[in-house]
Parts: sequence; structure tokens; C-alpha cells
Amino acid sequence: MKIKNALGLFDGISCGQVALKRAEINYDTYYASEINKYALKITQKHFPNTIQLGDVKQWKEWDLQDIDLLMGGSPCQGFSLAGLRLNFDDPRSKLFFDFVAVLKHYKPKYFLFENVVMNKDIQDAISKELGVEPILINSGLVSAQSRDRLYWTNIPNIQQPPKKEINLKDIIETSLLISEVRGGMLKEYFKHDEGKISPRGLCHIGTADLNGFDSIKRVYHPDGKSPTLTTNGSGNSESKISTSETTWRKLTPLECERLQTLPDKYTEGVSNTQRYNSIGNGWTVDVISHIFRNIK
Repeated sequence: MKIKNALGLFDGISCGQVALKRAEINYDTYYASEINKYALKITQKHFPNTIQLGDVKQWKEWDLQDIDLLMGGSPCQGFSLAGLRLNFDDPRSKLFFDFVAVLKHYKPKYFLFENVVMNKDIQDAISKELGVEPILINSGLVSAQSRDRLYWTNIPNIQQPPKKEINLKDIIETSLLISEVRGGMLKEYFKHDEGKISPRGLCHIGTADLNGFDSIKRVYHPDGKSPTLTTNGSGNSESKISTSETTWRKLTPLECERLQTLPDKYTEGVSNTQRYNSIGNGWTVDVISHIFRNIK
């Protein structure tokens, strides 16, 4: 399949280009709007022909032709149920209207807008602006990560992707040096036969002996899924798996790449902190490629 040109807003590490490649959709030119220097470095390493446009807020200065596909997921902190509940008053959420403006200006044949699960009134407002209702897809269908996301698109006939039955044990590295991982002791351990798999595929098996919010202390069994990756790659915020009845470790950047169905070592070349941030900000590639396969 071939389209003319594609445009990725808030492009991050260009998971959209990885998804196009995986869906075997060719294109003449890929334009990207991104301002994070670490994300730009990762993108240009893999896709050096990407034309970077800079800040999306300057979109009126662009002069692009033949955009067949527009994609993006504006910063979601102002939309999220788990965030600050500032909604459209949050400056980051107002970037959504830049997406809408670009959509109306270039009138691409297809568009895809991704975001988090949010309050129904905000969801309905987005649907009204885009003219379509979203489909909710959990990345756990195609990966070892439970990650609910909403996808608004005019690409036709989108269904749920086939379930692949992938858990943490299927993506963890098996030959790690002690110096390569950070972990610690479990404060509590629940017997595995009592560690029930939740409807979202999670198996919360214990609690790490750490300070901070309860959410960063949760340790998961490799027989289940990882919780949703976040953009906070510092401290002890990364997902944690049990390595015994007394110990845990955090997931490595490579394992997090696998949770997003990215190629192994895709984000190498920046610090681990920036790798975690970039991966958490990205898309689950196999979900996006599943959607793109319906482009005709």
C-alpha cells in the first residue's frame, strides 16, 4: 500500500513511522512536529529522511502538500482521569486544538488521534470536534502491557486486534548482569496461588520496600501483565517484577520497548532516564499498525 505524505504531530520517537513500516504502508515524505531533543535524536537515527517542522504551535508557517495521513496524540496530562483534572484549561491539553486546526487546514484523507481514557464530557467534546467516536483498545491484547487508550479515526472498519496472550515472562531479559538492573527487597509477598490475575491481566504479587506513593511500590508477577508505562523515568516509578519471594527489580529500557512492541534497542543512544520517558510517551506500535492496515 502507498500513500503520498504523512504528518505526525507531537511525534515523539515516531512510533507512527514504525507502525507504517510494520503495516507495509509506504509513503513519499514523513513530516514530524516534535520539540524534545532526545525524541528527535531517536527518530532521526532510525528515520533520517524525516522532515522535522518544529513546534506545532507554529503550524501556520508550514507549507505542506498532499497530506494523506495525519496522526498524533497531544499531551494527555490535562485530559487524564489520573492526572490533574484540569481538562481543556490545561495549556498542554489546548494543543489538541492545534491538531484540529491542522486537520481542518490540510484535510488529509485519513487521520488518527490517540489519547488516554478521560471524563466522558471531555471525550464527547473531542468526538464533536473530530466528527467520529473513539474506539477503546487495551494494548494488553497485543503486548505484555495493560494500557487503555482511546483512538479517534476515520480509517474504516477498525475492530479489536486479535489477542496474542503475551505476559511479562515472555518479554523479560534472561541474562542480565546485577550491575544492569536496580531492585530491592519486598516488604510484603503474597503467595502466588493467592495472587489472582485481575481482569486487566495484572498479578500484583507484593509490595516493594520503598518510600513514596503506593502505586510505585507495587510488584507484579511475570505470569501477568505490566501496568501502563508512564513518562516518569526517574526514581522508582518504573514497573517492577518479582525475582523471588523476597526480591524485585524494575523493568529495563529494552523490556519497556517490548511492552510498547518497539524493536529491541530502538531508544538506545540517550540516557536510560530519557529512554524510559520516551517509551512511556510513545504508542504501542502493534495497536497502531493494526489500525493502519485498514488504510486502502
